[in-house]
Amino acid sequence: MSARSKARKRALDILYEADLRGSSFTETLAARLVQSDPPVPEYAVSLVEGVAERLADIDEMLSDYAEEWTLERMPAVDRNILRIGALELLWREDIPDGVAIDEAVELAKLVSTERSPVFVNGLLARLLDLKLGRTSR
Repeated sequence: MSARSKARKRALDILYEADLRGSSFTETLAARLVQSDPPVPEYAVSLVEGVAERLADIDEMLSDYAEEWTLERMPAVDRNILRIGALELLWREDIPDGVAIDEAVELAKLVSTERSPVFVNGLLARLLDLKLGRTSR
């Protein structure tokens, strides 16, 4: 697993923890940085901060393009994998589109249900179509 893949997994851990506890992503991140066991890589920090900063936009897009799924109905782990994937896909110019989607799918394979990788791939592919101007709301 690459350093960035490990950082994505650590960011997912923090987002998932905050989501389950109903606390803010940035407060949970701050607590994990102080604890530093396991350490929080700089890329994980940037992902958590990016999701926190763009949460309303990300969640709106996920809600709009998740066919027959609400954010609340999605498993918390999938919801947060999708948040990371959407951030990298739509707001991180340093991450190629294919990498953003592949990494999210791999995370889903690693930590979620058997059906989650297909769901994650499909929803992020819809967001990629939106980014490339191949779809409308």
